[in-house]
Amino acid sequence: HILCDTNVLIAALISHGACKDLFDHCLGEHALYTSPQILQEVRSNLTVKFGYTKKETGRAINFLKINSAIINPPPLPSPVCRDPDDDKILAAAVYSHVDCLISGDKDLLVLKNFHKIPILNPVKFWKFEKENPKA
Repeated sequence: HILCDTNVLIAALISHGACKDLFDHCLGEHALYTSPQILQEVRSNLTVKFGYTKKETGRAINFLKINSAIINPPPLPSPVCRDPDDDKILAAAVYSHVDCLISGDKDLLVLKNFHKIPILNPVKFWKFEKENPKA
């Protein structure tokens, strides 16, 4: 069970490279989880930052919805990160009982783990994957 942060999902959707390879691997080997908050952030970034049309953005969001379990986590009992959006990511990871959270966000990565869930950048995920083949 894997949860990818918004930045990993966007990198996987807009370019060919490490995040796309990682996402494709996770699609085939793991159950992926996401939340309405993550999907909304992906939608917003694709349109505002990357100039995707409504139709292109809709296709990307539908792809994520089809290939992920969508969970609606309650908020964390108290703030953890300086960015409230990051707390929403942590809440989704805890609520969905994932084996790891993959992120490129320095504010999340600095935590290293949360509620025993490793928070890994894409490069460290591959090491995790080798060491935990049934995760």
